[in-house]
Amino acid sequence: MMDQKELQNLRQDYAAARLTEKEVSQDPIKQFEKWFNDAMKAGIHEPNAMTLATATNDGRPSARILLLKGFTQEGFIFYTNYLSRKGREMAKNPLASIVFFWGEMERQVRIEGTIEKVSKEESEAYFHSRPKLSQIGALASPQSQEIADRTVIESKMQQLEAQYADSEVPKPSHWGGYILKPQLVEFWQGRQSRLHDRIVYKKADKKTWKIVRLAP
Repeated sequence: MMDQKELQNLRQDYAAARLTEKEVSQDPIKQFEKWFNDAMKAGIHEPNAMTLATATNDGRPSARILLLKGFTQEGFIFYTNYLSRKGREMAKNPLASIVFFWGEMERQVRIEGTIEKVSKEESEAYFHSRPKLSQIGALASPQSQEIADRTVIESKMQQLEAQYADSEVPKPSHWGGYILKPQLVEFWQGRQSRLHDRIVYKKADKKTWKIVRLAP
């Protein structure tokens, strides 16, 4: 097991950039787009990888890594199985948070908001844009449910590959998209001596955001 002091001494001083209230956009979505484009230009592996945190009605949290599949002025879009743990939690408690961490750029974005399903048409369009094996995988896997062993889904995958070898794979009714509509967006820029820059947008009304700085 790793020595406790060795773990405690793992640290890095950040000095790549700074973030000020004057430099950021008045719109958090535009600011996110700028940072996301920066991450893509920097060659960061899967810059759309994000942590999605959900919770049960009684506050029991869970988190996992997903991929962002789009964003608009309305919010941040991702796709998954409605019957998975996260899907069941979002159905009962439609509040969630997503976090992006781009370590090479010493940046983090944290977003809190409400969850809604995207339209069936939007889910259909995205589902059929995926590689065919990914489509079949969505049919084959009873996500988050206990299974005896891996052969259960491997056998189902083979069966479905044969079944849909020459035809279109139908989108499962239990699979589709969600949009997280932000109420709070925090942009974090690492700085020296742990005095990081934290600029937060808080939703004031439908069109207005209040911008504040938080102590690191």
